[in-house]
This record gives sequence, structure tokens and C-alpha cells, in this order.
Amino acid sequence: MDNFQRSYEEFLEATELTRSEKATKLMSQVDILSLTFEGMEYLYSQVGKLEKAGIFKGSSWNDPEKLVATLVKGTLKSGHPNSTIELLSELRLLAYARGDLKSRKLSRSEAATFLEEVLVHNLEFVFQEATEETRLKMSERELKKVNLLFKFLLTNSRLEGIKEKLAEEVTIVCEQRPVVTRPTRNIIQLVKDKVDLDGQSESDRILQMYVDELFAPSAKAGQYIELEQYEVFLSNASAEELMKEAEEMGQSMRAHGLVSHYHASLLLHLIAKEQDDLVPAAFRLSDTGEAEWHRHKKFVRKLIREVVHPSNAQCIYGFAKLLEKGMFSRQAVRAGLDNIRRIRLHNKAEEAILQSIVHQHPDVKALQYLMGALIRILGQPLGVGQGNNPTCQSARGISMWSQHAPAKLINLVITAATQNSLVFRFEGFELESSLLGKGLVNNLDYNLDAVSVILVSKLDKIYNEMMRLASGRGEDPHKWVNPALYGQWIQVGFASVYNYLLNAIHDFKGFQKILYASCHPDYNGGSRLVYPNPVGIYITSSRGDMLGFHAVSLLRVRRDPQGEMRAYFLNPNNEGRQDWGQGIKPSVYEHGEKHGESSLPFHQFAARVYAFHYNSLEVKNWIDKVPARELSKVEKLARESWGRAYVWNEIPKQW
Repeated sequence: MDNFQRSYEEFLEATELTRSEKATKLMSQVDILSLTFEGMEYLYSQVGKLEKAGIFKGSSWNDPEKLVATLVKGTLKSGHPNSTIELLSELRLLAYARGDLKSRKLSRSEAATFLEEVLVHNLEFVFQEATEETRLKMSERELKKVNLLFKFLLTNSRLEGIKEKLAEEVTIVCEQRPVVTRPTRNIIQLVKDKVDLDGQSESDRILQMYVDELFAPSAKAGQYIELEQYEVFLSNASAEELMKEAEEMGQSMRAHGLVSHYHASLLLHLIAKEQDDLVPAAFRLSDTGEAEWHRHKKFVRKLIREVVHPSNAQCIYGFAKLLEKGMFSRQAVRAGLDNIRRIRLHNKAEEAILQSIVHQHPDVKALQYLMGALIRILGQPLGVGQGNNPTCQSARGISMWSQHAPAKLINLVITAATQNSLVFRFEGFELESSLLGKGLVNNLDYNLDAVSVILVSKLDKIYNEMMRLASGRGEDPHKWVNPALYGQWIQVGFASVYNYLLNAIHDFKGFQKILYASCHPDYNGGSRLVYPNPVGIYITSSRGDMLGFHAVSLLRVRRDPQGEMRAYFLNPNNEGRQDWGQGIKPSVYEHGEKHGESSLPFHQFAARVYAFHYNSLEVKNWIDKVPARELSKVEKLARESWGRAYVWNEIPKQW
């Protein structure tokens, strides 16, 4: 801060000739201070002095009454120095809104309204869930700075003006049933603490519903602020009262997949008192799930006692989903879950797991958190997501194994947790992650589930080494890497429209014919996908500009409730606010999606695909059935977006 003060004084004393140089030096100090919350507080205290000294003079920020809220995001993404002066501008407006500074041209209410608009248009920063486009465009340093700005704005602002957007945001996230619910819980906590919900609007009612699901999941739970008080009630409750609690808790959890810490206390009480007949109600199980509970209740009761805790409550939803999928009836899964109970964690794995837990409880061990995360992932394979690292292949793998090779996933977790390493076989080579160099990850994001925290970095190294060994063959290395990494259910046939050697697009129509003939029910004899198909797509901006490559899993193709043929896919980034340009906006609900799926009309999805696997024997029967008009529609979308970055070669290719 001393450096800031020296730069500020030099700026005050500068002549016309040196003013620009001194302003640049001062803004560099502002940039440095903005990287900590304490620094942000200090800048807020100084923003009046900076304005009076003329820091905004001669710039687009000189007249606050002329600023446009929708332009803030673009400026913040453009980097220093523009992002730094934009940051100061937001702090100045906050000072106006709070009455700490006065403006002759802008009232307190006008400044507050402007800030509300800024928050609404920057929800990815408000909730620190950056989109794919933002992560690609912004450095980690700049993203940290902007996230801190919005954390400061939230801490010092009223949120009533953005209730509708908050309700929409929580709904979008909950519809995906993510394994990691911390961001959602943070929003709901924020609403509970800072937003006045009077129930007069639809958004008020929606937000109150989410608040109740966490803090009043039953009528009785809502009467006790302290968990200990609720547990006293449970110890004295009658059988009828316990049944009512179980039914209300189960209904609350099933509404949006959020589990309250009260629910954990209830379930543990039922298990301790051997109230086995009430457990299905607490899980709100289907007939299949209830039959599974009675078949394996001795083992499941043991797991519940060892894993469930009020600070590890979200795994209860995973237990319910596992029971309904009949997973405990699979001997290999049961054996794997029994094995992991007895392991001794490697110290590095234990450190990583605990680093991923923001609010650790002294009574909960790292293994307990790991088992809770594993149960959630096995129960919610489409809820696996991580968007802050270039490791979509790893997240896609965890999801695939959870769906189709759960025992394999459990064994991978056990190995990574005890040995701090993984071994995969690739074309005669044994690849051990601990002996390999860096992968694609520079800094692992620990805002993940405990399973991903210990697996992702190791899988990333192995994937990267497989790609290195398979490169230089004149074809996309994924042709060999995907079956080796994910499993032998991946089809042998492989199509890629991207020519790595020439950086060109080759025979796009032929490529799309294969995609349609292998995946689209109208053009492949009505065949459905059996296993997830690892698909490579081009990520584009809201203007359709090419941003990079991304890995998704195509799960199914069928008509939505409105009759439109759609592609349903797993996006490991779990983003609900995507805009890929040309009106292509993946949906996560309201179009027949299962929880965790994204979807697009099939032709829009096809227009972003550059690689996929297929059955080379079966597709021959259908490749000539795809109409030219459908192919032309897809090609137009591709050429006018990411296709602008490449040369197109129309010579037919031997697929």
C-alpha cells in the first residue's frame, strides 16, 4: 500500500507531459492490490481520492451517468489496464450507491440499479463459475481479480433487484443434479442471509423453496435453528412423528437433489434405532429401490453409519440413486465398496481430499469424504463435472466408468488413494502416472468432488502420454487413445473431419453422412446408442468464433416432447449458460433431458462435431440414406462459424 501511496502522490504532482506515465504506474499498483480482498477494501476506501485526482479524466469512464452495464463484461475480459479501470469504476459506483461518495449527476438509487444490472449480466463471476469462453480468454490472474471484485460487490450490495436471475440460476444448476453442490449451496446461503423474500413474486417463491430445502426440509426441522435441538426432538419423537419426518425429508431431497444436514441426523437416528422400515421413506425410494434396500440393508446400513454425517450429507442422494439402480446387487461393486472401507490413504491423497473440503468437520476423516463422493458419483454419473481445468477427457472417463464399469472406477479410486498413482496399458506400454511428466493441468482446481481431486491429475498425465505416443501417424490420435483410456466398448471405427497435418477440413459431407448414419434414428434404421460415444466438438463463442476443442459424450438421440430430434450429451463442464453462436444454445432442461444431460437439435450438435467413433460394418448399410438438404443445413452452420478458421477440402475421403 506504500507503493500505491507513492504512485498516487507522483500522479498528483505530474505535469501534462508525465501524467500518462504516472497514471500507468498508478494503475499497475491498483492492479496488484486488486488481487486480494484486503486490497479491494483498501481501493474502495481510496476510490474517492482517485476520482478527485482525475484518474478517470479523458477516459470512457469519466462520466458515470453515461456508462452501460452490458459493456462491463467485455471490458473486464479484455485484461489490464482496461479491466483495472473498469474495476475502479465499479467500486466508485458502489460508493455512490452506499452514500460514501456523492455525484451531482447520479443518484444513490441510480447507482444501485446500475450495479444490479452489472451483477445480472455477470453471473459467471458472481458465482465464480466461469464459462468455457471466459476460461479460454482470461488469464488465471485476471480471472482471480474479477472474481474478487464481484465477491466484494456482493458483500457490500443488496440483492433484491436480481432475485429473478438468482432463481433462474439455481434452477438451471439443480436441474443438472451436479455431484458438487457447494456453489448452489453458497447461492442459497447468500439468498437466505441477504435477500428479503416476501413471497409476492414467483422468483420469491422459488428462492424460498430452495432455502427451505436446505434449512427447513421438514416442518419440525424448520423450528430448530441448531442441529443439536433437532436431534433432541428425534430422540423423543414417536413412530408417527419419525415417519412424517422421513416422508418430508425424502420429498424435499427428491425435489431438486439437495440434501440438508438435518436429513443426515434423521437417517443416522433411524439406522441407530434400527428403524429399517422408515429408511425407504427417508430416501423416497421407488419400488425397485425399496426391494434393493431390504435385500442389502445389512451392508448399506454399515456404509451409512461409516459415511453419512451432517457435514457429508449430500451422499444421501447418492445412496438413494444407487439403491434404485440396483447397484448393490452387483457383487463386484459391493466388494469394491467393502474394500475401500479398509484402505489407508496415501498422505498426498489425504491432503488433496481435505483441500477440496472448504468446511471440514473434525469428526469426519478424509476417507469418509472420499467414500461420500464415490457414492455420489456412482449414483449420479451424469453429475460429474469440472470446468476449471482442461481435463474434460478425465471427467468424461469418470462419468463413463460410473455408468458402465463401476467396479473399475472403484478400483481406480482405491489405487489412486493408496498409491498416489495409476497405471494404464497402451499398445504394449505400461504408463504409470507418477513416472510421467506434466499433463495439460497446470494448477488443479480443488473445487471438485474428492474422487475427481485424486483421479483427474493422474488420468490427465496418462491421457497426455497416450496422445504423445499416438501422434505423428497422420490421423487424430484419439482414434487409438479413446479405446485405451475408456474401455473396449468404444467402437473401432473412427471419423475425424480435421486433418492435423494440413490444418484443414476434409470431406465434411462424407463425415456428416457417417455421423447421421451411425447416430440419427431416422437414417440408421432406428438404432439407438448402447454406450456413450466419446465425441470431439468445436467450442465457439457467442459470435460463432472458433475457441478450441472440447470432449463430450453423446448419450442418446431421440425426439423431444415437442417432436424435434435432439442429441443428448454429457458436457463435463456442466454449464447452463452456454451460447455457441448462430442461435445454438445447449439446453439442460425442458426439452426431455435427464438430470445431467445437455441437449441440442441434432443438426446443431452435428455442426459442432469434428470427431466420433462408430461401427464401421453397420454404417455402410445406411450412409446413402442421409438427404442432401440435411447435410447442407449442417455445413452452412459449420462454415459460417468455426469453419472460417480452416481451409476446406471437398475431395471425397475413403472412410
